Amino acid sequence: MIQEGQVVLLRFPTTDMAEGKLRPAVVVRKLPGPYEDWLVCMISSQINRAIDGFDEVISTSDSDYGNSGLKVESVIRVSRIAAVAREALVGAVGYIASERLERVRLSLSDWINGE
Repeated sequence: MIQEGQVVLLRFPTTDMAEGKLRPAVVVRKLPGPYEDWLVCMISSQINRAIDGFDEVISTSDSDYGNSGLKVESVIRVSRIAAVAREALVGAVGYIASERLERVRLSLSDWINGE
Protein backbone atom coordinates (compact mmCIF):
# COMPACT_ATOMS: atom_id res chain seq x y z
CA MET A 1 0.00 0.00 0.00
CA ILE A 2 1.45 3.34 -1.07
CA GLN A 3 1.26 6.24 1.38
CA GLU A 4 2.18 9.90 1.26
CA GLY A 5 5.68 10.49 2.61
CA GLN A 6 6.99 7.09 1.56
CA VAL A 7 10.29 6.77 -0.23
CA VAL A 8 9.67 4.50 -3.20
CA LEU A 9 11.66 3.22 -6.16
CA LEU A 10 10.67 3.83 -9.77
CA ARG A 11 12.13 4.41 -13.20
CA PHE A 12 11.83 8.17 -12.95
CA PRO A 13 10.99 9.60 -16.38
CA THR A 14 13.43 12.04 -17.92
CA THR A 15 12.32 15.42 -19.25
CA ASP A 16 12.56 14.11 -22.81
CA MET A 17 10.17 11.29 -21.82
CA ALA A 18 12.80 8.57 -22.18
CA GLU A 19 12.73 5.85 -19.56
CA GLY A 20 14.91 6.84 -16.64
CA LYS A 21 16.98 4.73 -14.33
CA LEU A 22 15.64 3.15 -11.17
CA ARG A 23 15.88 5.73 -8.41
CA PRO A 24 14.20 6.77 -5.18
CA ALA A 25 11.37 9.28 -5.07
CA VAL A 26 9.13 10.60 -2.32
CA VAL A 27 5.36 10.20 -2.62
CA VAL A 28 3.85 13.68 -2.27
CA ARG A 29 0.13 13.02 -2.73
CA LYS A 30 -2.41 10.80 -4.45
CA LEU A 31 -3.92 12.52 -7.45
CA PRO A 32 -7.69 13.02 -7.39
CA GLY A 33 -9.89 10.75 -9.45
CA PRO A 34 -10.59 7.07 -9.82
CA TYR A 35 -7.04 6.04 -10.81
CA GLU A 36 -4.16 5.02 -8.57
CA ASP A 37 -1.93 7.87 -9.78
CA TRP A 38 0.56 9.57 -7.47
CA LEU A 39 2.55 12.81 -7.52
CA VAL A 40 6.20 12.10 -6.68
CA CYS A 41 9.45 14.08 -6.39
CA MET A 42 12.75 12.59 -7.47
CA ILE A 43 15.47 12.00 -4.88
CA SER A 44 19.11 12.40 -5.89
CA SER A 45 22.46 11.94 -4.20
CA GLN A 46 23.76 14.96 -6.15
CA ILE A 47 23.60 17.39 -3.22
CA ASN A 48 25.46 20.03 -5.21
CA ARG A 49 22.40 20.36 -7.47
CA ALA A 50 20.07 21.28 -4.61
CA ILE A 51 18.29 24.59 -5.11
CA ASP A 52 18.64 26.50 -1.85
CA GLY A 53 15.28 27.39 -0.32
CA PHE A 54 13.41 25.09 -2.73
CA ASP A 55 14.78 21.54 -2.60
CA GLU A 56 14.96 19.54 0.62
CA VAL A 57 18.27 18.00 1.71
CA ILE A 58 18.17 14.87 3.87
CA SER A 59 21.38 14.72 5.88
CA THR A 60 22.65 11.64 7.65
CA SER A 61 22.30 13.53 10.95
CA ASP A 62 18.57 14.25 10.42
CA SER A 63 16.17 12.39 12.71
CA ASP A 64 14.24 10.83 9.80
CA TYR A 65 17.30 9.79 7.77
CA GLY A 66 17.39 6.31 9.32
CA ASN A 67 13.75 5.68 8.41
CA SER A 68 14.13 7.01 4.86
CA GLY A 69 15.84 3.91 3.48
CA LEU A 70 18.35 6.14 1.70
CA LYS A 71 21.96 4.99 1.64
CA VAL A 72 23.63 8.42 1.45
CA GLU A 73 22.84 12.05 2.10
CA SER A 74 20.31 13.02 -0.57
CA VAL A 75 18.17 15.83 -1.92
CA ILE A 76 14.46 15.80 -2.67
CA ARG A 77 14.36 17.64 -5.99
CA VAL A 78 11.06 19.53 -5.72
CA SER A 79 11.38 20.72 -9.32
CA ARG A 80 11.67 17.14 -10.58
CA ILE A 81 8.08 16.00 -10.18
CA ALA A 82 6.05 13.38 -12.00
CA ALA A 83 2.57 11.91 -11.96
CA VAL A 84 2.92 8.14 -12.08
CA ALA A 85 0.63 5.13 -11.97
CA ARG A 86 0.77 2.89 -8.92
CA GLU A 87 2.17 0.11 -11.11
CA ALA A 88 5.29 2.21 -11.83
CA LEU A 89 6.24 2.21 -8.15
CA VAL A 90 8.53 -0.78 -7.68
CA GLY A 91 8.42 -0.75 -3.90
CA ALA A 92 8.79 1.30 -0.75
CA VAL A 93 12.14 1.54 1.02
CA GLY A 94 11.25 3.93 3.85
CA TYR A 95 9.55 7.20 4.68
CA ILE A 96 10.31 10.80 5.55
CA ALA A 97 8.99 12.77 8.53
CA SER A 98 5.62 14.46 8.14
CA GLU A 99 7.28 17.84 8.81
CA ARG A 100 9.67 17.30 5.90
CA LEU A 101 6.81 16.24 3.61
CA GLU A 102 4.95 19.43 4.57
CA ARG A 103 8.02 21.54 3.65
CA VAL A 104 8.22 19.79 0.26
CA ARG A 105 4.53 20.49 -0.35
CA LEU A 106 4.90 24.13 0.68
CA SER A 107 7.90 24.62 -1.60
CA LEU A 108 5.94 23.17 -4.48
CA SER A 109 2.75 25.16 -3.82
CA ASP A 110 4.64 28.42 -3.20
CA TRP A 111 6.44 27.99 -6.50
CA ILE A 112 3.22 27.20 -8.40
CA ASN A 113 1.53 30.22 -6.83
CA GLY A 114 4.46 32.49 -7.76
CA GLU A 115 5.49 33.19 -4.18
